[in-house]
Amino acid sequence: MESLLRFITKFFARIFYCLVLKSKFAIKKYIPVSGKVVGIPELENMIDASLDMWLTAGRFNDEFEKKLAKFFGLKFALTTNSGSSANLLAMTTLTSPLLGDRALKPGDEVITVAAGFPTTVNPIIQNNLVPVFVDVELGTGNIDAEQIEPAITEKTKAIFVAHTLGNVFELDKIQALCKKHNLWLIEDNCDALGSKYLGQYTGTFGDICCLSFYPAHHITMGEGGALLTNNPTLNKIIMSYRDWGRDCWCPPGKDNTCNNRFKFKDVGTLPDGYDHKYVYSHLGYNLKITDWQAACGLGQLERLEEFIQKRKDNFNYLYAGLKKHEKFIALATTYENADPSWFGFSIRVIDGHPFTKVDMTRFLEEKGIGTRQLFAGNILRQPAYLSREFPLRIKNSPVKSSLELSKEDYQMLPNSDVVMNNVFWVGVWPGLGTKELDRIIDAFDEFLAQYV
Repeated sequence: MESLLRFITKFFARIFYCLVLKSKFAIKKYIPVSGKVVGIPELENMIDASLDMWLTAGRFNDEFEKKLAKFFGLKFALTTNSGSSANLLAMTTLTSPLLGDRALKPGDEVITVAAGFPTTVNPIIQNNLVPVFVDVELGTGNIDAEQIEPAITEKTKAIFVAHTLGNVFELDKIQALCKKHNLWLIEDNCDALGSKYLGQYTGTFGDICCLSFYPAHHITMGEGGALLTNNPTLNKIIMSYRDWGRDCWCPPGKDNTCNNRFKFKDVGTLPDGYDHKYVYSHLGYNLKITDWQAACGLGQLERLEEFIQKRKDNFNYLYAGLKKHEKFIALATTYENADPSWFGFSIRVIDGHPFTKVDMTRFLEEKGIGTRQLFAGNILRQPAYLSREFPLRIKNSPVKSSLELSKEDYQMLPNSDVVMNNVFWVGVWPGLGTKELDRIIDAFDEFLAQYV
């Protein structure tokens, strides 16, 4: 009876999608920079999960984590409720006492960049660590690897940076620095699912990989994220922080998988035999997803290769159409060993012309072309970071308070200011076809024709 019910609901799901939902996902007048491409497999999975009425993480989540780990060729994958939570869990994991001498302690330093997304930097500050900001390269938008080693001190314990808009940072150089100085490497891979470096997926070079499944990203759950690692200790810590901080590793709805639930002794000052399901070894959260989200993600994962190729094709199409304007705008560059799975198409307005980035983006938006800033621009100029006191360093300068930043400090990050003033991006997501891409190119042609 249950299998018949599932068959009937899936049948009507197909009809509902074709008659009602499909038209909702069609691009009309405005061309968004990002969006979701979902269809019948996702809808069927989500209905199937709803019929289970399990609601929290369950069988769909288990299958998703298994297939995601297999895609990367890594041992462990753990889902969480957002890419930002993935970043928070990754950074917090490195503070665990289970890591012994390698555990990060308040005042330890983490190298990152100011030209990026806030939730790459925020977990550093939230864990009472010191962010050390180095500048980015203008061509790739990524961390300038040559600036990292001069910024390393005896307090430096980790590097935490993102692959900007899917473009890959110099993983061989940074991995070598981490090995030389015994540093942790967290890859914020949220914008780069499917990117490769030296033929290897990004996210597999560092100690922890972070992913986002927000609708703007390569695959979506609506809200969601994941962390991946090959390190069983890190995996155990991530799971603990994600699941209330508990010491037990039993999944929701299951008890005593270790057959030692009431046998633990000398745990804190708890009485012997205290229920292991209620032993807490970390100051954790509840950052799990629902099985409904995982069901959607599982359908998306089956289409990941298609999505990756479409993003590459769309990027190449825009590049070919806009290259003629390189007198006015600079397009993204990549490293020789990089094969990006693009999140967006970056544009840098070159100085010295009678228009600004604001002029160009305003024109594009009026023409129905969606644009976005390169996230925070220079994050150290954002009000949230100017109104809260926290210690930081810029390159190899001494530690100072965020409230004491001077003109000279900002001058140490000149390219981060260029990103803020001159860089924006347009979409390459799989929902865009040549019709939309031609509209984007035509809008640039029309705007720049005024200045030829």
